[in-house]
Amino acid sequence: MTRLVPVGVLRGLLVGFALVVAALSCTSASSDTKPIKIGFSMSLTGGVAVNGKQLLLALEIWRDDVNAKGGLLGRPVEFVYYDDQSNAATVPGIYTKLIDVDKVDLTIGPYATNMVAPAIPALMTHNMLTIAFFGVAANSEFHYPKYFSMISLGPDPKIAMSRGFFEVAAELNPRPKTVAIVGADAEFARNTTDGARQNAKAIGFEIVYDKSYPPGTPDFGPIIRAMQATSPDMVFAAAYPPDTLGLVRAAHEIGFRPKLFGGALIGLLATGMKLQLGPLLNGIVKQDLFVNSPNFDFPGLRDMLRKYQAKAPNFGVDPLGYAYSPFGYAGGQVLAQAVEATGGLDQDKLADYIHRHSFNTVIGKISFGKDGEWSDPRVVWTQFQDVSDNSLEQFREVKHEVIIWPPEYRTGSIIYPYASAIK
Repeated sequence: MTRLVPVGVLRGLLVGFALVVAALSCTSASSDTKPIKIGFSMSLTGGVAVNGKQLLLALEIWRDDVNAKGGLLGRPVEFVYYDDQSNAATVPGIYTKLIDVDKVDLTIGPYATNMVAPAIPALMTHNMLTIAFFGVAANSEFHYPKYFSMISLGPDPKIAMSRGFFEVAAELNPRPKTVAIVGADAEFARNTTDGARQNAKAIGFEIVYDKSYPPGTPDFGPIIRAMQATSPDMVFAAAYPPDTLGLVRAAHEIGFRPKLFGGALIGLLATGMKLQLGPLLNGIVKQDLFVNSPNFDFPGLRDMLRKYQAKAPNFGVDPLGYAYSPFGYAGGQVLAQAVEATGGLDQDKLADYIHRHSFNTVIGKISFGKDGEWSDPRVVWTQFQDVSDNSLEQFREVKHEVIIWPPEYRTGSIIYPYASAIK
């Protein structure tokens, strides 16, 4: 026997069903538009903040560009970040908090070898991928397959950090014979001086001074005098920004004039420090990873730099941003391309995709190989020439930072010996 449902009851059931469907639809829509949270630590205070701030601005420009185009997977990108104070001890706790408490979907960073190395174990514990900035051989002990390095040193980063310096030296006439190697007693400088030692010996230079100094050293006069006492033909230094200023100024105050002077002087990648030193820069040979040269004019770069330089004054960062900001933006590009290609946030799938593919970025087409390093190195060595004062304009072009190595990027010849370049 068929029982009829009263009209009022039926109407109530239909309304209830409609409300349930609407609620489910709202929940689905809310999930689809929930922000993708990307977490990182960045050095915004402390010794390497001058460069960390550039990377943060570049990342924010990338985020804004992505969101203006609809986000990732149709979802807006949101940052969660903390200042690591240029202090390696803070980094593991920051990444643990980002993952366990803030529940970020993706991680990126940090910046600088000293901070990158201690981040890796925390990321390994949580099976999280990262694209780190300017970590020199940071993964060489861990071999973590979800680590990717945004620094153009190639598969043998320790060697690549100084190879060009010693190859330039080997071509000089008269050829120098002896070298002093000096660096901070910290991860970046140790890795760099390890490579310098290998390069010097391989090419046949005698090492007459090989010492480190404690981070935070206030007076570099005794260090310069100790090197001077060994009469080296060359000095190769691996120095952080404050150290760079101290070494250069002390060398000039004491009148130290080796035939070739330079190295991985991180401070000289920052425009502000160039402005502080002015003519004291002349003759110094330094490693660069990105320069404002036609050889480095990749699609999207000029637009990114235009945005960066427009925001830089209010952001209180390097006004030009040539050395660091392109790498920050490119790191975001790699992550975005992997997310879109895999259609999700699965860490294993993202890492596998990054290992297997190349990426078009504002710093060119790149791919990753062993230990997440770049498959192919791209390092240049430049020399400061004819710097006349402390004005900004002279650092906009490569005229005063002449590319002397490798030959395919060369824009001029080295002034040798060092004393001949000093004004």
